Amino acid sequence: MRTALSIESTHVAIDTDLPREESPRRRPKHKAGWAARRALKKESRRYKKRGWFRRWWWAFVLAIPLLGALGAGGTLLYFYEHLEIPKAAAPLQTTYVYDSRGKLLTTFHAAVNRTIIPLSDMPVSLQHAVIATEDKDFYHHPGIDPVGIVRAAWADLTNGQITQGGSTITQQYVKNVYTGDERTIGRKVKEALLAIKLEQRYTKQQILEKYLNTIYFGSGAYGVQAAAKTFWDEDAKNLTVLQSATLAGAIAAPSRYDPLESVQGAAKQRRNYVLDQMVSQGYLDSARAAQLKQKPVKTNPYVPRVQPKLSFFNEYVKRSLIDKLAKTTTHGDREAAAKLVYGGGLHVTTTLVPRFQDAADAAIENNLGAKGDPDAALVAIDPRTGAVEAMAGGHSYTHSQVNVATGYGSPGRQTGSAFKMFTLAAAMQQHFSLNGYWNGPSSIVISDPRCAGATGPWNPSNAGDGEAGTFTLADATAYSVNTVFAQLVTHLKNGPEDVVDMAHRLGIRSPLQPDCSITLGTQDVTPLEMTDSYATIADQGKHHAPTPLQSVKSRRGQQLIDFPGDGEQVISKNNANLVTQALEGVITKGTAAGKGLPGRPAAGKTGTAQDYQNAWFCGYTPQLAACVWVGYLNNNQSLLNVEGVPEVFGGTIPAQIWHDFMTEATQNMKVEDFTSPSQVGYTKGGSAPSPAPQPTPQPTSTSTPKHSPEPSPSSTEKPSPTPTKHSESPKPHHSKQP
Repeated sequence: MRTALSIESTHVAIDTDLPREESPRRRPKHKAGWAARRALKKESRRYKKRGWFRRWWWAFVLAIPLLGALGAGGTLLYFYEHLEIPKAAAPLQTTYVYDSRGKLLTTFHAAVNRTIIPLSDMPVSLQHAVIATEDKDFYHHPGIDPVGIVRAAWADLTNGQITQGGSTITQQYVKNVYTGDERTIGRKVKEALLAIKLEQRYTKQQILEKYLNTIYFGSGAYGVQAAAKTFWDEDAKNLTVLQSATLAGAIAAPSRYDPLESVQGAAKQRRNYVLDQMVSQGYLDSARAAQLKQKPVKTNPYVPRVQPKLSFFNEYVKRSLIDKLAKTTTHGDREAAAKLVYGGGLHVTTTLVPRFQDAADAAIENNLGAKGDPDAALVAIDPRTGAVEAMAGGHSYTHSQVNVATGYGSPGRQTGSAFKMFTLAAAMQQHFSLNGYWNGPSSIVISDPRCAGATGPWNPSNAGDGEAGTFTLADATAYSVNTVFAQLVTHLKNGPEDVVDMAHRLGIRSPLQPDCSITLGTQDVTPLEMTDSYATIADQGKHHAPTPLQSVKSRRGQQLIDFPGDGEQVISKNNANLVTQALEGVITKGTAAGKGLPGRPAAGKTGTAQDYQNAWFCGYTPQLAACVWVGYLNNNQSLLNVEGVPEVFGGTIPAQIWHDFMTEATQNMKVEDFTSPSQVGYTKGGSAPSPAPQPTPQPTSTSTPKHSPEPSPSSTEKPSPTPTKHSESPKPHHSKQP
């Protein structure tokens, strides 16, 4: 027993004697004992390691955010050093349009109404009001306000989303121009860095100027100048302290504090808050502020002082601007041109003469003023420049945006015999004689294959069944004899193709078909084109492209469009003057007798389309050309029983409107005579006079403010109710009237 106990004690002693077992020379006698010692050794090492970390854990806690801060700071520093201030797009600005005398006609702008002005044109009271309300430390911070950022960050953190701005004026400008309204941490960081960069590049005054020219104030007004105009019809430099405070208050929430749209006194409450802030910053005396706070919010909103009927001219100006500016861009980019018109801050001076426009509107109103009367269009052009000096496009632009004068929204209208001028010009080009005689029966069969249609030969008739005789070409023009002009078109070298060519030379831009009936005005054109063409004859064959534009300048005063100077001589002076000589007879003795201008030479031509659906008069002096169209917009209603006139044709209401307009428009013009042409060498066409009956002498009537209820002269202008028989595909209607 003692022996066994002794052995057991020995084993216990060995197991607990660890230092002795650590010796490498001593090996365990049993495998299990060796494994146990290895486990104890490993556990000891783990304990030692755990003890060191427990002693130094705080170093790790501090190191992690420190390293993060260092990394973030380095990243921000790197980003700041490499961050470039983007090139800001030019801010959108309103385009202003003026008449030829410098009076504002209208403005063009899309969603943004803005006019850039220097800080010197902004009142100090406005600058103080904005700074006191939006950024009290504007003149002291480097572009960002650390206290404001911390305050906003805490609010964002507690709410779990971006809820506060904490933005300085510089940051607000950066947001408006460079970064946009995206509410993310990344955008805020970029905004802050760009703000600091901007403060290094610009002075505080420059930043404030940029800011006040771009900030939104409500009612579509961007920038203080547009806001001052929108709310008070004033320039910004004239704003009062009260108005300045009102504008400064609107910046925070334009939709709520807009002085035009504010409800429940919100604009006044906000304005008074701004006045208090101005007092607290030492910009305003408290007693003065107390007085101002008692006053209501008053506005005097800007209302464009534009006559409603000028909308047709303004629409023409807008489209002409886009067309002209597109030609100055690469590949004729109309989209880029439109952006420039609507947001380029252009200053456009037009060719409109206010007195002429008033005369045009009055002439139409005096002759077609009753309810249910047809529409009328009038275009007046300076023959020597192409300047469109007056335009009436219809009764009401609000009711219908169809501008018959330019053809916008309308395919054009048939002109009737007013188109004979082009056939006459083509004949002069080929040296036909105005004194040659032509047989003009009441109706005629034209067998020329160029005129034949599906139903056989062309069979045009004169306006009156009894109208027949032998006429010189000059008299056939004056009395508008259809059967003479039907023959004349076939005697031209290339037939109706020569009429098409002459029309395009003189100013017609609409597509035309070389159909023989073109000489009787069966194809659609516009009053603008007809006036342009007659103006070319008035300027002795020199064509000036019609334009409503006199000057188009950029916001910096640079001229953007080159205007042609001398025009193009499209037919010889003598040929044009021969046409004028023949057209003088229309007014002195023919279908518009009595519609001349007292003491002043004038020339022109009447025209009435099929079934009285369109009636025209085009005429001119050396200094002014004008065409008048009368008809219904739907183009399917005849001009019957209008203002006491049973049948309206060119020599009645249209000629009277022309007479009234031209009498007023030329009142202060120097009287000029047309140049007398030479007829030497003009021998083609016609023959010696025959014993055929002569046309009935036409009665002469005096000009009156209102037209006579009966046409004057009578028989030559009265259309035949029977339609002519000629057509080609597509089948045109044929005019049977002058």
